[in-house]
Amino acid sequence: MTFDLDENFWTQRYQEGYTGWDIGSVSSPIDQYLCQIENKNIEVLVPGGGNAYEVARAWELGFLNVFLLDISDYPIKKFLERNPQFPSDQVYHEDFFNHQGQYDLIIEQTFFCALDPQLRNAYALKMHQLLKPGGKLVGVLFDREFEKQGPPFGGSATEYRQYFKPFFEFQTFEKCYNSIPPRQGAELWINLKKLDR
Repeated sequence: MTFDLDENFWTQRYQEGYTGWDIGSVSSPIDQYLCQIENKNIEVLVPGGGNAYEVARAWELGFLNVFLLDISDYPIKKFLERNPQFPSDQVYHEDFFNHQGQYDLIIEQTFFCALDPQLRNAYALKMHQLLKPGGKLVGVLFDREFEKQGPPFGGSATEYRQYFKPFFEFQTFEKCYNSIPPRQGAELWINLKKLDR
């Protein structure tokens, strides 16, 4: 089964407030990770960023080269209204799979689970392509199934490994210990380093 998760689908969800994945702030695991990075000059991408709390937090911490990408223009406009000081040329309104660029770090926060599961191999390949040599894909993945048909789409660590193994070195791939309370025990923390291929 395929899902038509296009720009109109996501824009409608934002307009109707049907955004159950949105916790209203940067997630604690990603916040704590960003706070530990000393080099604020690295280039960081947050794909499927939506309301982009991670982008706002990175900018607040002094990351000057942080970029937001989303398929829907609706949350992008809202983000720029809330963060008028943020450079508009660091915001991309486009499909992730069409994006071109090179980044030191890509942050994963509820983007993987929003994609049609049939795109998971393509996701891993595209992440590999977008990262500079030695670049990292870091963030959280749901480690659970959902009762309702997605998005979000769930899965397991065993399943996810097969997608990432050809492209990444697994530096961390384990239960997330500092998830927000509603997601405690239901997330994986990933820190994947690009393999040279």
